[in-house]
Amino acid sequence: MLTLDFLPAAVVFDMDGLIFDTETLYRDAMMAASSERGVAMPMDLYLRLIGLHGPRARELVLEELGPGTDVDGLWDAANTRFAAMLDTQLAVKAGVLELLDTLDRLGLPRAIATSSSHAAAEHHLAAHGLTDRFDAIVAAGDYEHGKPAPDPYLLAAKRLGVPADRCLALEDSHNGVRAALAAGMITVMVPDLLEPDLDVLAGSARVVETLHDVERALALHGH
Repeated sequence: MLTLDFLPAAVVFDMDGLIFDTETLYRDAMMAASSERGVAMPMDLYLRLIGLHGPRARELVLEELGPGTDVDGLWDAANTRFAAMLDTQLAVKAGVLELLDTLDRLGLPRAIATSSSHAAAEHHLAAHGLTDRFDAIVAAGDYEHGKPAPDPYLLAAKRLGVPADRCLALEDSHNGVRAALAAGMITVMVPDLLEPDLDVLAGSARVVETLHDVERALALHGH
């Protein structure tokens, strides 16, 4: 059971794979696009891309698959498939709504720190009526260095007006956990496609099964 030493002053959420069940959809879109284009995309390489900012993901693909790889064509094909899937398959992850309700009750501000674009964040939030449930959105283009650098989380704390070490960060990816820990935040990993690795566990991140565990831990401080 997750226990928190103190009630955080704010909560910063990752988005993909944490708020929305997008990681499984994008994985399927990428694998289908890779197969269609004759690109041998190993699953272990795909998993290493999760949580990375676009330029670093591109570098990694070129390093692993060779400089002649048509990354833009692959990305475009995967994004087209992904967009079509979002229209019918975008789901909110377990515990999100209950956690937001508890944050409302406790009066805690919250932000999103994502490697995705503002357009993607706005689309996903609007699709489930969650646009007004977050006080700030930090997305690609807002920071110089993406995850695993701490920049997205530090900027989210700044926009909320809360010291980073008083924020609770919620993540599903290794790169995201590293970013939140580097920002000095209390960090909880809710695994999605990736199980926690030794590096993550050694970094003092807590690991829970779902956001319901986080909601219960915060609720205890609210009584």
